[in-house]
Amino acid sequence: MKLSHILTDHEYEIQDVAKLLKEGEDFADLAKRFSRCPSGTSGGNLGDIQKGQTVKEFEEAAFALDVGEISKPVRSQFGYHLIRRED
Repeated sequence: MKLSHILTDHEYEIQDVAKLLKEGEDFADLAKRFSRCPSGTSGGNLGDIQKGQTVKEFEEAAFALDVGEISKPVRSQFGYHLIRRED
């Protein structure tokens, strides 16, 4: 499946980003502004991800999403994520 995400260091940061999403801001624009992952420069696009390629917490949240859905904040060893399933 194709995934995008936003990664922050702190829970309060990802909560702020989630609030902006609820207010109607664009996911890709927020990824460019706030994500500390290198994928942020491309709107958070991670490309095609298959099971076994990511850490458990990320994978479980990502594979539970429907197309177009955005996860609740997910904590992993890398920080805090919001994940969007693209297809």
